[in-house]
Amino acid sequence: MGFRMGIVGLPNVGKSTLFNALTRTAAAQAANFPFCTIEPNVGEVAVPDRRLDRLAEIARSKQVIPTRMTFVDIAGLVKGASKGEGLGNQFLANIREVDAIAHVLRCFEDGDVTHVEGRVDPVSDAETIETELMIADLESIEKRRAGLVRKLKGGDKEAVQQDRLLAAAQAALEDGRPARVVEVDAEDTRAWTGLQLLTTKPILYVCNVDEASAAHGNAFSAQVERMASTQGAASVVISARIEEEISQLDAEEAGMFLEEMGLEEPGLDRLIKAGYELLHLETYFTVGPKETRAWTVPAGTRAPQAAGVIHGDFEKGFIRAETIACDDFVALGGEQAAKEAGKMRAEGKSYIVKDGDVLHFLFNT
Repeated sequence: MGFRMGIVGLPNVGKSTLFNALTRTAAAQAANFPFCTIEPNVGEVAVPDRRLDRLAEIARSKQVIPTRMTFVDIAGLVKGASKGEGLGNQFLANIREVDAIAHVLRCFEDGDVTHVEGRVDPVSDAETIETELMIADLESIEKRRAGLVRKLKGGDKEAVQQDRLLAAAQAALEDGRPARVVEVDAEDTRAWTGLQLLTTKPILYVCNVDEASAAHGNAFSAQVERMASTQGAASVVISARIEEEISQLDAEEAGMFLEEMGLEEPGLDRLIKAGYELLHLETYFTVGPKETRAWTVPAGTRAPQAAGVIHGDFEKGFIRAETIACDDFVALGGEQAAKEAGKMRAEGKSYIVKDGDVLHFLFNT
């Protein structure tokens, strides 16, 4: 599994430029006017992982298959979106369908690129979007709670749980806080997720800076970093223009370009890493002569459920998992050498998969 990250922000902050760079396509029209993206553009990118290529090299695999991430370029939100301003209702519906939000903030000065509010203030921009999402959630909650009245009178357990969770979210929102601050018990997690409230989505703030600030950020991105820290959120600095240039280069040219810019890795890599941390995702590998493949699972996933990501029958008929740590596989030069060195372990149904595990599943058909 991968995950869907929605790219949102005010108009003209660099969302579509970033999307084009990330997906290496010109499918999203990047133009200097609001609402140039009318329908959400969806693109899948391979998740870069140096371990994958090294494992494939050792196993002499014919195919290398990375795990994938889906990016959704959602049209620019504006103040009043919760009331249908701009293309608000459509945009808000698109946000409900993603797992996390990459909130692109303009952290650069450029007189040739119009800002919808006529000034550069990324913290204020972030507050504008958050306010619209909170208003939309409050309106949704009020309607849904009103619709539960009859079931509540009848003592419907599911309705009681739903109303209790909606009430908790409503209290937070009326206090000026997003619903993600609500602490939810384990037994309520599924129902809470099912509410699909906009402000429960994890947020990654993407500071779109000028090219000269790509390596270390600037005063604008520093403001965003402080804001994110107070919220317990994450932030990453990217120059969308640089990423767009890199996306047009081959690997050798890209490496030279990054070195010239003082960057260790492309923004895509940093964005994906931050996204994985945001959603507590991990990667395990299956390795063989036919293919070496990366698989994504939530942190804390047990072996049978990890096997089920490959095929449902693997989970149903799970017997055990044979696992080698990626570092051991690489250091010892492959599966057989790892076995001989005692680095392969047989694990049962309770085993929690670790990031970088090289796994082989045994199951009954």
